[in-house]
Amino acid sequence: MAWRTGEPAWNWFARAWRYGPVSEARVIETDVAIVGAGPAGIAAAVSARSQGARTVLLDSAPRPGGQIWRHRDPAELPSAARDWLERLQGSGTEWLPSTSAIDLPAPDTVIAERGGESRAIRCRSLVIATGATERFLPFPGWTLPGVYGVGGLQALLKAGADVSGRRVIVAGSGPLLLPVASSLAAAGARLRLVAEQAPAFRVYRFAGSLWSDPSRLAQAARYRAGFLRTRYRCGTWIVRVDPIGATLNVTLTDGRRVWTDRVHLVAAGFGLVPDVRLARLAGCTIAAGCVVVDRAQRTSVPNVFCAGEPTGIAGADAAVAQGRIAGGAAAGLVRPGAAGVRARRFAARLDRAFALRPDLRALPDPPTIVCRCEDVTLGQIGEGWSARQIKLYTRAGMGPCQGRVCQPALEFLRQTGADAVRLPLFPAPVGLLADHANRDEGDS
Repeated sequence: MAWRTGEPAWNWFARAWRYGPVSEARVIETDVAIVGAGPAGIAAAVSARSQGARTVLLDSAPRPGGQIWRHRDPAELPSAARDWLERLQGSGTEWLPSTSAIDLPAPDTVIAERGGESRAIRCRSLVIATGATERFLPFPGWTLPGVYGVGGLQALLKAGADVSGRRVIVAGSGPLLLPVASSLAAAGARLRLVAEQAPAFRVYRFAGSLWSDPSRLAQAARYRAGFLRTRYRCGTWIVRVDPIGATLNVTLTDGRRVWTDRVHLVAAGFGLVPDVRLARLAGCTIAAGCVVVDRAQRTSVPNVFCAGEPTGIAGADAAVAQGRIAGGAAAGLVRPGAAGVRARRFAARLDRAFALRPDLRALPDPPTIVCRCEDVTLGQIGEGWSARQIKLYTRAGMGPCQGRVCQPALEFLRQTGADAVRLPLFPAPVGLLADHANRDEGDS
């Protein structure tokens, strides 16, 4: 669509925007826009505001804090977390809750949706702090009632779910197993087993490397102490789950023998995957699944910064440190720091320690659903198909989650590689799409 001579920029944008007309009242002008209100986004907002920059922070959740902070009673949060939330509240940042970034037509324009209405956020600098998503690996029975993601069950606990007296198995991979197991034990669950698929020598070598990081080591020790009476077994994974009345029969293996246990709940998750979809839309360089940044958290795209898990899974403390650097740099105060370098080194060690074993590719059988949104089974996906073929032939990745669940799983199971990012990033009301269609007909 051509720019009409003398036309205001906002009016041209309203005509060009594919998700429906944006009134002038719904175009927000700001200096710094931050997408994602987890630890990194909060720190970035506070840092940008401290430099006097107009700052807008948006997140799809109703409260700031990200998965790690927002579900908890503030009194239960670490003092550092409470401090950052209080600093955000008093910073003067414009907070947009329950607002999803669904498009990025240009690095200085975020298209957002809230409550069925659209808005455009125009900014001089953009900070991407979109966090990470939990990785699921399908196995027979993973879609049964009572089988949750590790992060999902943790969120339910924080929302007040009662697990007292319930028998639970926690399984999968990564450090997230520890705090979830600890929380379940504290909530009165009868924790049967915590199963880590990575071999013991890798896990304990990683744990030994934490001597150089006393705070992480102390945190891990506290979590382990929270379920000390339950075995933490390495080199072990779930093979399948079958329903038996009101319980679940869980089949496990260590690669040598197979056994079963009967429980009420299963929490299974295989680590976290950086959410780089918005960064990919911006054109940022991605390497090994992470956004590439320099010591000032600058991406390869001018005026676009990134902080937290999209640059590598390294935890809340690293995310806060990167967010402070990114927010300041986005507001014009460039103070390169070592936080990003340390975080990337830690993320690399984490990836090596908890790398998924090839045995897990054999977990799903042909009838196992691999795309829950579209009910696509593994047997419907041909060997050697690309991510694009899978989507075109089966609709896997085209449901409400937009591939956030099935795509990482299929990248591992079928080694497909990542597909192109498709819009909208989150489900948007069909009325917005209809507005676009009507406008296109009027312009033609």
